[in-house]
This record gives sequence, C-alpha cells and structure tokens, in this order.
Amino acid sequence: MWNKNKPPELYYEILHVARDASPQGVRAAYRTLARQWHPDKHPPESRPEAEARFKAITEAYKALLDQQENRAVFAAREGGGRSRPAEKDLCGCGGENVATAVVRAARGEKPGAAPPCTLAREEPAAKAKVYSACSNVGGGGRRAFAEFSSYVVRKAPPLERRVECTLEELCTGCRKEVRYTRDVVTKNGLITKKEVTQTIRVRPGMRKGSAVTMEGAGDERPGCLTGDAVFVVSERKHKRFKRLGDDLVLRARVPLVSALTGWQLSFRLLCGDRFRYAFRDEVICPGYVKVVKGGGMPVAGGEKGARGDLMVKFEVVFPEDLTDEQRKGLAEILRGCA
Repeated sequence: MWNKNKPPELYYEILHVARDASPQGVRAAYRTLARQWHPDKHPPESRPEAEARFKAITEAYKALLDQQENRAVFAAREGGGRSRPAEKDLCGCGGENVATAVVRAARGEKPGAAPPCTLAREEPAAKAKVYSACSNVGGGGRRAFAEFSSYVVRKAPPLERRVECTLEELCTGCRKEVRYTRDVVTKNGLITKKEVTQTIRVRPGMRKGSAVTMEGAGDERPGCLTGDAVFVVSERKHKRFKRLGDDLVLRARVPLVSALTGWQLSFRLLCGDRFRYAFRDEVICPGYVKVVKGGGMPVAGGEKGARGDLMVKFEVVFPEDLTDEQRKGLAEILRGCA
C-alpha cells in the first residue's frame, strides 16, 4: 500500500515518470528499471545497492498504482454515476467511464462494459513536473533516492571480530579460521544466536588495524539486509622483533670485548631465511644501528617483492666490576686510542 507519510514526489522520482503519467507509462517504467536493477544481474560487490534500488522501485510502482486507483475511485464517486453524452465521446472508452478505465488499467485488466463515463479531474499541464533521478539540479535526484531508500531498506550494523596474528603470519600471509556467533532471524521473525566459522585470508604485509570484510556474514535484523562481518587484524607481541610500519627493529646485546675486537651477528628473519654479518674491521659503538635493506615486512599493496628495512640496534654490555689489574691494563691499551 501507498504510505501517506512518504512524499509522493519520491515515487515519481524513483520511476523517472511525470506526475500525470498513465498506468501504462508507470508499468513500462517499472519493467525497464526492474530489469536493470534486479539483484541477480549484479556482482556481489554491487548487489546490496541493487537490492535497495530494486525494493525502492517495486514499492514506488505499487504505491503509484494504488494512488491512481484511489484517485479514479474518487472521481467516480464525485460524478455520482450521471451520464453525460458529450463527455462520453471525450472518454474514448466505448461506454466505460474514465474512473473505471483507470482502475482497470491499474489492475492490468482489459476494458469492459461499465456505467456511463464521467471525466476524472486532471491537473493542469502547466503544473505537471517530470522528476528524474538523474537530475543534476542541486543533486536533487540523488538526495531524493537516498532519502527514499532509507525508508525502504536498511542494513544491519556490521559485526566486528578481532583476528590475532603473529608477525610471521603477517609477514608471509596466511588463512585463519574464525569462529564467532551471529544473530539470525527465524521464520517466525524471532532473533536467535548461531555459531559459524569463516576462513579469513590475511595478505602478506597487512598491518594492525587492517580489516577484512565479508559481505552478508554478519547479523540479521527483521526487515533489513544482512549486515557484514568485519574482521580486524591485531598483532601479537614478538619476542625479538618490533614492527614500525613496514620496517622491523631488532635489538642486539653485544659484550664490550666483542664490540671492540670483532663480532659475528647471526639470526633468522621472519620469512625463515638466516641473516649473517661479521663485524671485523669496525667497532660497535653504543647506539650503533645496522640497516638491512629489504629485511623488513612486505609492503601490502605495493610492487611485487617490495619490502621494508630491518634495523638492528646494538646495545653494548659493559662489565659491572673490574679489578685494579684490569683497569691498569685497559688504561694502557686504550690510552693510545684517544
């Protein structure tokens, strides 16, 4: 039925017809738009919009036919069933009055025998206005459709769940099975809980706070489109590495004697490869940083093979106690290095 609380202009706008459009014109416009926006003809990414438009088009079509039928019945009552030969010729309906013809056309029936015709009131042509959803005047068409769609169909709020990943999983990418509980609507219109499992693909290089959205996998609400399930990536703390964007930071403790006389650094990267570097001709000073190009995290969405850097920050470990003999020996050795 036609909802009187909704502006009737919106119905004309949705179907792209004028206010004085005939039932045949309304029906033709509906068929064209229904074929264009049928959800089965749209891919998954645009299906929610297609469903919303299809429902809006269907409601507008039914509302306009109801409106035209009510207007025709009113005109028939106003005429009181009196026959006017002069108006009969104007009707052109072969003994069927205008009100009955409009009602039959609205219902899709064929013309038949009916009481004498009485002219229905028509709006002056000067007042007729064509409403188009493609109108560029102030964006009125888009605003009107958005306002109308909000009446017709809504989408349940998204359901968010956290997906915890290790740095290794975020580095190489993985698939995570997430079990969660969602609301579903029964045949009786009641809401019940259902446990489901979804497999989430975590792409290499994804960061903390990145989201993987699965359309229609969230909560259900009566009269609404099924909401989406949003899986937010969280990062588990690593024992050795710390992530800074696409870069990785590794802290390495070096004994003072090794920092002065030479040291070999060896550790395994997140991707599984082993990294080795020998400090022979250089002294490791406190705060020294060794940058390993391409040793960091993959750059999500970047060029193939693009990676951040690995920054190895050295912490020189000094002895806590020295004997007098050690102090004397170090002083003699280091005196010439000043």
